[in-house]
Amino acid sequence: MDGGLTAVRRSINMEVFMLRYLTSGESHGTSLVGILEGMVSALKMDMKFINNELARRQKGYGRGARMKIEKDTAEILTGVKGGKTIGSPITILVKNKDASINELPVVRCPRPGHADLAGALKYGTYDMREILERSSARETVVRVAIGSACKLFLKEFGIDIISHTRRIGKAYAETEGLSFSAIKQLSLKSSLSCADKNAEEQMIKEIDKARDDKDSLGGMFEVIAVNAPAGLGSHVEYDRKLDARLAMSLMSIQAIKGFEVGLGFGYRNKRGSEVHDEIYYSKEKFFYRKTNNAGGIEGGITNGEPIVLRCVMKPISTLMKPLKSVDVKTKKEALATVERADICAVPSAGVVAESAVAFELARAMLEKFGGDSLAETKCSYGCYVNKLKKY
Repeated sequence: MDGGLTAVRRSINMEVFMLRYLTSGESHGTSLVGILEGMVSALKMDMKFINNELARRQKGYGRGARMKIEKDTAEILTGVKGGKTIGSPITILVKNKDASINELPVVRCPRPGHADLAGALKYGTYDMREILERSSARETVVRVAIGSACKLFLKEFGIDIISHTRRIGKAYAETEGLSFSAIKQLSLKSSLSCADKNAEEQMIKEIDKARDDKDSLGGMFEVIAVNAPAGLGSHVEYDRKLDARLAMSLMSIQAIKGFEVGLGFGYRNKRGSEVHDEIYYSKEKFFYRKTNNAGGIEGGITNGEPIVLRCVMKPISTLMKPLKSVDVKTKKEALATVERADICAVPSAGVVAESAVAFELARAMLEKFGGDSLAETKCSYGCYVNKLKKY
């Protein structure tokens, strides 16, 4: 009996000391704040890199007027000394230039597809402003800042992450056969983070048409992470499976409605002999696959291949030609509220997703290799890699 209690306490303690974060703030409040706890000490915080990631989140053809107002810059308030982490919680602040929350009008006509009505019913308010200010995707600015810090940690181990747009409207990017480096290079040069120039041109036309129709567009993006070692995550419990954690983190991003790993829904009409990645071995390559339908994760554990994830983003809920709704006070038919919004934000959602993936991989790395300082984690990681070479 006592042994069981000890195991429970150990499990609780492990949860307490793992990498975790919180965000706070509203879309038109004074600022947004993120706190990252559990990061190792002695990690250099490259503010130029972090702010460049924030700028990437704001870019993309089809973004709205808010992006012209804000120029997001992160400020680290705690957890860093002399440009390096010291092991205590890292607090990141991003100030809003548009901090007009107390002057903005009451919102009584909820937008279909948004959290407006569901949130109002939950919290008992007749002003949807109290819901939309927090449910807004503006919150993701600090997620990107936190994810950028995690990217800096992952870079110390050679792990790299990029997102690219695969679909907007009917336009689809053909990127099969392109290497990670090619996708990264091409997508970073694109106004839509698209590695297929022809598809990008069609996507722009789709966005222009939606703008003319006073409508919005969703789409699909892909996130790829390379050089993650085999062995991250676990098959032992449901909440330790890495693909499950990634699903939660990515599905928590505003407007994301679909998620898949590797071949994903492509498995639905295939036989096992067609889709399972055959295993090969050589002294130079170690264990490897010639295909990657599993998306780098098997049984909730990384297998050493690139991690490939895809998300579907629904069209933005705010329409310049609003849909039918109801005034929650009068209960009479009305048009949905019109807020300042994007026509399409798929590339930006991809950048947010990179940060979500970076956080989950950093958390998995620290759970696997531990350490209070970067040097300790690297030492443990090095021992593990050497052990794998002898397997």
